[in-house]
Amino acid sequence: MSRIGKAPVIFDNTVKVDVTPANEVVIKGAKSSLKIGMQPQVTAKVDGNKVVLTRKDDSKEARALHGLYRALVQNAVVGVTKGFTKGLELQGVGYRANVAGKKLELSLGFSHPVIFDIPEGIEIKVEKQTSLAITGASRELVGQVAAKIRSFRPPEPYLGKGVRYAGEHIRRKAGKSAGK
Repeated sequence: MSRIGKAPVIFDNTVKVDVTPANEVVIKGAKSSLKIGMQPQVTAKVDGNKVVLTRKDDSKEARALHGLYRALVQNAVVGVTKGFTKGLELQGVGYRANVAGKKLELSLGFSHPVIFDIPEGIEIKVEKQTSLAITGASRELVGQVAAKIRSFRPPEPYLGKGVRYAGEHIRRKAGKSAGK
């Protein structure tokens, strides 16, 4: 049996978990609610203040999905209670960010500012002009938004300019060496 899959997901009184007949787990918290659709090889059952996932058989696919869905349910429970945060830093001369309504405006050294529409369920805060904090209940969506913003100007290896994750180390390359 999967070591991850057989561990129950424990939640507190502030979270409400339901399993629909269509094999979906609905997790509702104070801030938001998340829905996880599961394949028929794995079923969920709410037992008091914990969710127990079981699989139908021991096929390779069912074993893989067992641990996956347990991790997804755990992430959803943590997401609706505490939320997830991902930090980004802008490194470069003139690089800055600004949030106006549901749009993020980034100046990244291009001839025009990059406008990014903030998706539903995501909140972006600009601490300084060069650091962003992306927060939300869905761990997948927070990571996807952070990766999308980073992709506008990934850090380059010579000067280190670009958008990087908070605390990310960029391996720097030596520039051209002088002739002999």
